[in-house]
Amino acid sequence: MPEPVSIKLFLVTGEPDGLRTAELSNWSGKAIAFSRAEVNSLVARGEAGQSGVYLLIGKGDGLDKPLLYIGEAEDIGKRIKQHRQKRDNWFQAIAFVSKDENLTKAHIRYLERRLIEIARSANKADVENDQLTNSKLPESDLAEMEGFLSRVLQLLPMLGCGFFKSALPSEEKSASLLYCKLKGLVAKGLPTDEGFAVYSGSQAVLNSRSGSATNIMKRRELLVETGVLIPVDDHLVFSQDYFFTSPSYGASVVCGGNTNGLTAWKDESGKTLKELES
Repeated sequence: MPEPVSIKLFLVTGEPDGLRTAELSNWSGKAIAFSRAEVNSLVARGEAGQSGVYLLIGKGDGLDKPLLYIGEAEDIGKRIKQHRQKRDNWFQAIAFVSKDENLTKAHIRYLERRLIEIARSANKADVENDQLTNSKLPESDLAEMEGFLSRVLQLLPMLGCGFFKSALPSEEKSASLLYCKLKGLVAKGLPTDEGFAVYSGSQAVLNSRSGSATNIMKRRELLVETGVLIPVDDHLVFSQDYFFTSPSYGASVVCGGNTNGLTAWKDESGKTLKELES
């Protein structure tokens, strides 16, 4: 269980979404969050010349997932400036450095790899990194970097980046699993703080109903095109956990047309989501 910790958040510009720094009690690291428009302000800061890891965050591809690129550099400011010139699909960034400047090239390559692995596993963003880098560390350094990483993961949600923690418990551990059933097909879902989640392996009808809302039909088509929904025999199957903005949106995609999610999703005893919430 995570230990209680104090957070020191400094709004450099006075704006809550502007350039800001964040530190944790008894931690040697420091986070700097900034927008694309604030890169010059970042570069002017002393931390910008240090080694560290960084995240570039951009808008998604229409499937509600943001874009995420994770990198490392021995000169954070210089690398971020290069990304501003060569990458036009990011608008926010977060960098992590060490206040005692003890992060070596091997350290930051290890942190980069671990962040990529965790982000891919959480599956909340489209991670743009093509491959993972290898970095072997002595046992003592490995333990130190895992401790540094745990603090990074604590801070990220506070800085508006919640892409590294899965919001879904395993099906076996979830006592509140809901089911949407239609024509012998079964989808499993769960309300979460980040939307209504439909579990991987859930089934959906193959074809949309005539007269269905255009946004539902287009979303189903897009999910098929991107491989989230895969045709299997006479139905579709979710290839991964997927978050919808509402229970009704999830049920409508499963059922192939406009569906009230509050009544379509039911628990094992047959109680609807509406009944459970009331």
